[in-house]
Amino acid sequence: MIVKIKDNIFQCKVVVSHNAIENGMMGKNFNLNFNGMLFMMPSRGEQSFWMYNCIVPLDIIMMDNNKITKIHHNCQPCYDVNGCENYDGFGDMILEVAGDTCRDLGINEGDEVSFSSL
Repeated sequence: MIVKIKDNIFQCKVVVSHNAIENGMMGKNFNLNFNGMLFMMPSRGEQSFWMYNCIVPLDIIMMDNNKITKIHHNCQPCYDVNGCENYDGFGDMILEVAGDTCRDLGINEGDEVSFSSL
């Protein structure tokens, strides 16, 4: 799926199932086929993500009704299951991209988001 924020385009792997959402970017890195992971949450509301067993820093972008509600910048990987920080926000979709992408591209809370097929 293609996600567009301002003039920035992200080719995203879409995750929908509970297991895929739970595993997210654990042990994964972006590659030539995708530079974002889009989580389609089962319900709209407060969401909580963490960086357990991730191998790259991420920006975690919370979205609701095609608008960015919260950005957690450059979240660092965590390997201690009891010591990982939670990144919370309201929405029905979450986009993860490489750490510092939002700052580098001028993506901000309140920006509109659009979607299209590959």
